[in-house]
Amino acid sequence: MNLLGGVRVIEFSHMVMGPTAGMILADLGAEVIKVEPPGGDKTRDLPGSGAGYFAMFNRNKRSIVLDMKSEAGKQAACDLIRGADVVIENFRPGAMERLGLGPADAKALNPQIIYHSCKGFLSGPYEERTALDEVAQMMGGLAYMTGPTGRPLRAGASVIDIIGAMFGVIGILGALHRKGRTGEGAHVASALYEATAFLVGQHMAQHAVTGQPAPPMPERISAWAVYDVFEAADGQIFVGVVSDGQWQAFCAAFGFDAWGADPAMASNKGRVAKRDQIIPALRSVFGAMTTAALEARLGEVGLPFAPIRRPEDLAGDVHLKANGLVDLTLPDTGEIVSLPALPIEVDGRRAEVRRDLARPGQHTEGVLRDLARAAEASAAKSAAE
Repeated sequence: MNLLGGVRVIEFSHMVMGPTAGMILADLGAEVIKVEPPGGDKTRDLPGSGAGYFAMFNRNKRSIVLDMKSEAGKQAACDLIRGADVVIENFRPGAMERLGLGPADAKALNPQIIYHSCKGFLSGPYEERTALDEVAQMMGGLAYMTGPTGRPLRAGASVIDIIGAMFGVIGILGALHRKGRTGEGAHVASALYEATAFLVGQHMAQHAVTGQPAPPMPERISAWAVYDVFEAADGQIFVGVVSDGQWQAFCAAFGFDAWGADPAMASNKGRVAKRDQIIPALRSVFGAMTTAALEARLGEVGLPFAPIRRPEDLAGDVHLKANGLVDLTLPDTGEIVSLPALPIEVDGRRAEVRRDLARPGQHTEGVLRDLARAAEASAAKSAAE
């Protein structure tokens, strides 16, 4: 996939949000140069839940190591910005400015640069505060909506880091489009807190429409009578029945003919009113069936269903294995791992791995050599003029 061929991105980032933005652009065909500190990005060595961050979000990039506190390192960074289309950074407020590489500095070096700041908060009273994915989830109401009352629970993945990066990429792509028309650069900012607020906007709207606060998801009143997780004989499965046509097909498939003929259950509201009658009966029927048998019957009817899986199960999923996984080599061990591809198809094609996960500074020599050649060519051109 070469949608962004010819676009050069310089990534000053670590952890999840900035690397995700860089990875998306790289998967779409941009040349992404990741700048790491001496010793390499510390995200490479995170333990526990952070152990997969680097492997997941840093494919298709070149890696160079620069000591940004040295004059040589800073000069190289400036040279990289001069020849770039996009800069991505996700450090604490003021960190890049102290290095002389903030948005205004980058614009002075390259007036057409598109500078993306991955932030905790956009402009406003909180903008100087430090934030993390979990901070935003707690402040923004997502943790409240995920756990039961009194037990806020962060989502089970770095959803806000990733969503914040995605919004940043949307801004970058829009700025690239404008640059193509006008030659203007831009300072694009996306933030964790505002991304969280956007995600829970549906619940804010629910409160505005109904006058009632949205209850946490574990305590919500379902909009449909059948929309739940059920115990099968050998596992768990989610089943949803969300239209009148689906209801009739469901009743026919599972032998609930009386329900299908009952006028009181013909509408969704009527079925929700009889949920206390419907759900226990379904639990009894489903509990006697295997998940495979349930999947087969629900699939024949065309109903929405989902066996409950763990993340490690997805590497063996027949659908993902067919076209949704990419193989990467872990730099430290040489182990091959299969991880999700960018969830986009363009003209029926998925993004591929052009560059495997890089070792720290693997491309430093080549990138710096190219910078030197470019500087020499520029000097020779100026002398000739």
